[in-house]
Amino acid sequence: MATTPSPAQAPDKKPASVGRRVVGWFFTIVGIAVSLALIVGGFYVWRVWSTASNIERSDGLLPTTTEERPAEDAAAPGSFNYVLMGSDSRGSGDQGRSDVLMLAHVPPTHDRVYIISFTRDMWVEIPGHGMNKINAAYAYGGEALATQTLESLVGVRMDHAVKIDFEGFMGLTQALGGVTVYNRVASVGHADDGTRYAWPQGEITLSGQEALFYVRQRYELPGGDLDRAERQRAMVKAILKGMMSRDLLANPARFNEVMGELSRYFTVDSGLTNDVLFSTATQMRLKSTADIAMLQAPISGFGTSQAGAAINIVNEQQLAEMAHAIQTGTMVDYYDKYKDQPFVP
Repeated sequence: MATTPSPAQAPDKKPASVGRRVVGWFFTIVGIAVSLALIVGGFYVWRVWSTASNIERSDGLLPTTTEERPAEDAAAPGSFNYVLMGSDSRGSGDQGRSDVLMLAHVPPTHDRVYIISFTRDMWVEIPGHGMNKINAAYAYGGEALATQTLESLVGVRMDHAVKIDFEGFMGLTQALGGVTVYNRVASVGHADDGTRYAWPQGEITLSGQEALFYVRQRYELPGGDLDRAERQRAMVKAILKGMMSRDLLANPARFNEVMGELSRYFTVDSGLTNDVLFSTATQMRLKSTADIAMLQAPISGFGTSQAGAAINIVNEQQLAEMAHAIQTGTMVDYYDKYKDQPFVP
């Protein structure tokens, strides 16, 4: 029992105009269905389409059975729900666990995106395997079971799934020339190769191995797994902001280079075709990164499993509220109620 202790041409229009029209497009490639619609200029359209064509597609990211899954019509009509996951596998033959697990929810109004992270130590029911940490679902049944576990928590089916590997994560931050995040908690850590990193409170710019270590750090942080999940959310938003910057969109050569990096590191479900990506994107109504809201799945405290593992105890009442908001397309109300909730109970 858990206890609770204390071939293309350059665009005809000015790049800045292009930038205003493609705000938020990157979300579709990482599973966050944001706007690709209204892109003008042959080069940009061709390059994004080419990138999407080169992304690896897999039948293994979504459950293949309809048993023990929410009904197809459980989600609010017109909404989108994507799962974004990253594995901590370190080599061939290592299944690993889902080091990053996030839900990206777009309400029927299509004017916001809610990115909700589920901390790896959340103690939940894993379909067919009983209670365990949520990241164990990946070890038991790969991406499909991780997706199914997330579905069971929020009561809706995932429309699509996206997986990114850690090497890809590093490559993406490097391709962007580094990304800037607000570091809420100052910390110091040492990587496996002995490199020492020190991050003060405030805005910091990260790239490559340093960025990877930053989102992996946990033990040196006062909130542990919760602080790490916060860093992951901050990094996702920083990458999105970098992809949406006018500096990138005003430079076709650099845009081409970044697009070339993207397709190397992502795997999406086989149903997420180019046509689906672009169709989804044309329905989005985002204006800026301010329309991307970052949340944490609610926990009520910390505990210990029967096996002695440290766990995060789910706030069942608040999770039910969140699930209802996702199912009914009313996440704006949930977000307004809980947006200032402390990360650590």
